[in-house]
Amino acid sequence: MKKFLTKGTLSAFIVIAVLIIDQIIKIWVKTNMYWHESIKITDWFYIYFTENNGMAFGMEIFNKFFLTGFRIIAAIAITWLLVQYIKKNYKTGFLVCVSLILAGAVGNIIDCVLYGEIFSESTHSSIATFVPLGEGYSDWFYGKVVDMFYFPLIETNWPEWMPFVGGEHFIFFSPIFNFADAAISCGIIALILFYGKYLGEIMEHTKKEEK
Repeated sequence: MKKFLTKGTLSAFIVIAVLIIDQIIKIWVKTNMYWHESIKITDWFYIYFTENNGMAFGMEIFNKFFLTGFRIIAAIAITWLLVQYIKKNYKTGFLVCVSLILAGAVGNIIDCVLYGEIFSESTHSSIATFVPLGEGYSDWFYGKVVDMFYFPLIETNWPEWMPFVGGEHFIFFSPIFNFADAAISCGIIALILFYGKYLGEIMEHTKKEEK
């Protein structure tokens, strides 16, 4: 049992589990909801189906092909680093964080690489379906990332007396994101909060090895 529950096994399990959960959610939303359809769970939590061409939380900064290629290179680099960290027996919590980041990155890469080829287009009037390769809504590497989690924790209007924004509608935390985005964010935040000093030690150790 001890041999089975190695740090490498734990990291692999986290990556696979996150990928499976992420893709199950995305495929269900993609094949059961119209584009921009919303399901109210509570006043502050909605399942809101949208898609984006860009980075996490719907940001669109770079060219789509460049972004997909960058994601793939980044995922390969993170995979290599994770393997090295496992070999050097780094702390379990640290490895969990890196595994979450890797899993989230790969989860969104799957959308970008495959979804354009295997799904029909989602619109306001049609729900996407699986289609034969080559009959999808886009080409390889040009698929859109499926997002669905929307948490408008506070929705109100700015007071009229406030300069510049007075009377305008305000939503606290308006980004729409997916499970992969959440895994990346949780991994990065946990690294900063709990392993900031450890990261510094790793960088110092790496510099000494290079010398």
